Amino acid sequence: MFRNWRIGSVNGALLAAYFIPAWTLVAFSIMVAPVHGLYERPSVAVALFLSDHLEMTGMSTVRAAWLLALGRLTVVAFFVIYLALLCIPRTRKNGGSDEALGIALAIGSLISFASMVMASKVGEMAALRLHATELLLLLGAAIVVVIEKPATAPKTVETAAPLGLEQAKLLHNR
Repeated sequence: MFRNWRIGSVNGALLAAYFIPAWTLVAFSIMVAPVHGLYERPSVAVALFLSDHLEMTGMSTVRAAWLLALGRLTVVAFFVIYLALLCIPRTRKNGGSDEALGIALAIGSLISFASMVMASKVGEMAALRLHATELLLLLGAAIVVVIEKPATAPKTVETAAPLGLEQAKLLHNR
């Protein structure tokens, strides 16, 4: 059953198993209570950066929190699409699900990198470690997906047609 699974497929499925529940819970807590959800541990660096360095007002902070939640849910949606495409064996073999994984990795890396930079600016070490770990997970998976190519279809060997009586078997006729 697992003979046609690639390392990138397994790695992407494991990443999806982490990011789907973790980022969904964070996004829903932000959607339910934007300010309270933004000041929880996974997003506190963004909240402190927005309030301290950008001096955003209350409603602007709420809009930024909703934008962060939308970005996280977009990454979750692409991971779900990737898992759905991974369940189809033909798509999994030829690497058809790698595009959804690539989009999830790109957007997730961008969010994690921005959050990591914001955490370093405000001095939140716990949030910095969290976002750096997530960024390393996403970049490692991106490297595996880029390096590992899908399996190529077996090539058929063409047999030469038998030569007629009038054709001589010369070197240039092969």
